[in-house]
Amino acid sequence: MSEQVVAVAGGVTVGILLFVLIGITAYLLWKKLCLVYSYEELPNPDKTTPVSAIVQDQSAPEIQPKSTRSKSVPFIIPPTLHGRDWIHLTNEEQIQEDNNSCMTPQSGPRSSFHSLAGAYIVGTVNPELYKFPEDTSETDFPEGNIGRLWFSIEYKRASERLLISLIKARKLQPPADSCSPFVKVYLLPDERCYLQSKIKRKTLNPQFDESFVFQVSSKTLLQRTLKFLVYHVDKQKHHHLLGQVIFPLKNETLTDDSKVVVWRDLEKENLETPSEYGDIQFSLSYNDYLGRLSVVVLRARGLKLQDESHAVSVYVKVSLMNHNKLVRSKKTAAVLGSPNPEYHESFSFKANQTELDTASLSLSVLQNVEQNTHVLGRVVVGPFMYSRGKELEHWNEMISKPKELVKQWHALCYST
Repeated sequence: MSEQVVAVAGGVTVGILLFVLIGITAYLLWKKLCLVYSYEELPNPDKTTPVSAIVQDQSAPEIQPKSTRSKSVPFIIPPTLHGRDWIHLTNEEQIQEDNNSCMTPQSGPRSSFHSLAGAYIVGTVNPELYKFPEDTSETDFPEGNIGRLWFSIEYKRASERLLISLIKARKLQPPADSCSPFVKVYLLPDERCYLQSKIKRKTLNPQFDESFVFQVSSKTLLQRTLKFLVYHVDKQKHHHLLGQVIFPLKNETLTDDSKVVVWRDLEKENLETPSEYGDIQFSLSYNDYLGRLSVVVLRARGLKLQDESHAVSVYVKVSLMNHNKLVRSKKTAAVLGSPNPEYHESFSFKANQTELDTASLSLSVLQNVEQNTHVLGRVVVGPFMYSRGKELEHWNEMISKPKELVKQWHALCYST
């Protein structure tokens, strides 16, 4: 009896093992057939997009149509995302259909890239859209331009040295056909000392590539201004000023050991004799939509300082008046010891258009000497009620050209 039980148990075990072996064999055969089908069966042409033209066999280049579009890079969906469904679009693109995410995925065109076999090509990326904008600083010159200067600035805080690299100049406008330029570099307010580049012979586009060093403390760095004077030397060795660049250092963020490369257009130096108490240059602009009056204090010249030492500081106070009553006042940063200070600071005031007939601007140049303040000069611009001459013209031109900066020099008047 026990022998029969053992025989039955052995038969059942053998049967189970045989059944498992047959199942494994059938599964492997099925997987092999599926793989062969997925790599060899071509998709239905009615369900594919023209994107197949992008990945067609490179062995027949003569039958590929010429494209007027720029070369593009295929945008491919990885095989891991084949469980999604894609619908047709124009320009050989596809997007995922959201209304039925559970539909059976259909086989898409097979990629010609071996590393991405079986991936879907859903569109292309145009490399032209991702190029950095071209540098037009050497080709885009405004009308009336008299030249352009490139230079770099670097400040070493440990040694308190200001490093200036004079790079190049372009499109210089000399008085004669030939040009032999050179550049003088000043660090204002000191106008007695300067550094000078070498003379570049017979060129309107000199390449300087020279470096200069100024010793300046970090405490006064932002109160200093760089001034570049570009000259031409003629055959008689006479110097002719071609233009200048004024660059206040307070407008730049000079971090330690970081070089700032900039370019500026040359400006003509104002050769007019300063008035008795000096002159001030500023710009006016009025935005009628925002009701905003803007003032940009640029520079002053020929100031009659009461003390010539470098400890003297000069600043400009800008006041908005209405019916000769003070509405609001603002002031620039102080510039040390220069009769020709550079500011380049902007201020805005709220002023409705209906108030312009009774409003005016007062700009006063003041000097601090040992905690005492002295007025060096003052100018008022406004309507006919408060101004005449250039001051009235400047105000009216600002109103007639809304949202434009109108720049002009004005003579200072002494005011106690």
